[in-house]
Amino acid sequence: MPQTLFLNARLIDPEGDSDTLGALLVVDGRITGIAAQTSDIEALKAAMTDSADMVDCGGKCLAPGIVDIGVKVGEPGERHKESYGTAGQAAAAGGVTTMVTRPDTLPPIDSPETLDFIRRRAKDEAKVHVLPMAALTKGRVGREMTEIGFLMDAGAVAFTDGTHVVTDTKVLSRAMTYARSLGALVIGHPQDPGLSKGAVATSGKFASLRGLPAVSPMAERMGLDRDIALVEMTGVKYHADQITCARALPALERAKANGFDVTAGTSMHHLTLNEMDLADYRTFFKVTPPLRSEDDRKALVEAVRSGLIDIIGSFHTPQDEESKRLPFEEAAPGAVGLETMLPVLLRLTHADDLSLPCLFRALSLNPAKRLGLDCGRLAVGAPADLVLFDPDKPVVIDRFKLKSKSKNTPFDGARLQGKVLGTWVSGARVYEA
Repeated sequence: MPQTLFLNARLIDPEGDSDTLGALLVVDGRITGIAAQTSDIEALKAAMTDSADMVDCGGKCLAPGIVDIGVKVGEPGERHKESYGTAGQAAAAGGVTTMVTRPDTLPPIDSPETLDFIRRRAKDEAKVHVLPMAALTKGRVGREMTEIGFLMDAGAVAFTDGTHVVTDTKVLSRAMTYARSLGALVIGHPQDPGLSKGAVATSGKFASLRGLPAVSPMAERMGLDRDIALVEMTGVKYHADQITCARALPALERAKANGFDVTAGTSMHHLTLNEMDLADYRTFFKVTPPLRSEDDRKALVEAVRSGLIDIIGSFHTPQDEESKRLPFEEAAPGAVGLETMLPVLLRLTHADDLSLPCLFRALSLNPAKRLGLDCGRLAVGAPADLVLFDPDKPVVIDRFKLKSKSKNTPFDGARLQGKVLGTWVSGARVYEA
């Protein structure tokens, strides 16, 4: 059985909320021992075979691999933007060991046959675990629910129409009721589509000065209120993909206080950027929902710290040059993030906004728990999906060196602190810096 012993590591344990120096032993793809005391570390060494590997972490951080919910891959239909091969390489380089992929492909992933194709492609091409989500309604047009039971049997881990909000509440309530009967997770995009249609910025003085069509943050609050009401009616497991403004937080807090099975996520971009970044009309900063105010950004960081927001995702959305080199209003929204997410979010730890265990609780532990996975933890028996990183190493992001096919990152040229040194999936090393 393959064995690997990690020595001199800062063990970042989101479940135990600890950051301690120690050692970790992996046998046959699983964590079998964790030690902090010298005597315990020696015991781990004694348990190793002659053929075992030893990794001296040099005091750098060893944490559970990131579970990234909401990754867009261009297969089928847009392989020129991103393939499972390139997405897997980018994920490994970013410390992401599990990609949970979106169904907004061409055609959408709304049938067991399409889902089976995706699973086979991912298994053959990607270096990391790939868990597909499926569409909630056929064609993602909001008129008829998909065959949720058959899609679950085919491997779908959640159901969502992505940014295509289901406007027919009767269709949505029926889909939620059926999903509840099967124990399926429904992921919603809280937004009132009427108010937000055509908007590329958040309403306010800044958007007016820039002449950009804008939407009030209340559109998100209204969408979330509707979804929570349907959750109350149906009892379904529900996850809000992106909470991006302070106005939505009280509704989320009430839903959790009422005992509803509700969790929420936010994006790396909304935690680290704000609406002022749109000043030069750079389309790499155009994302959905649009970037918010600095007050909203700070409120989101506090919500992650308190646990009100459960999950952080990259919302990796590759777009080719032709889609982005257009006037701001016409450019396609979205940014790549698999490879840049960890160094970007380490800004928050360096600013003392989030501790490393708190950050990895939102990046690894909580998404794994929401999907019923046993990864995302540093615990005996857990899968050895691990990331080794130096939180203090200076890096300059160069978009042309990213492993993604598309290079649309808003952080091109950004000076950051934090570099992934190695990534392991089921105990096998898939990336080395």
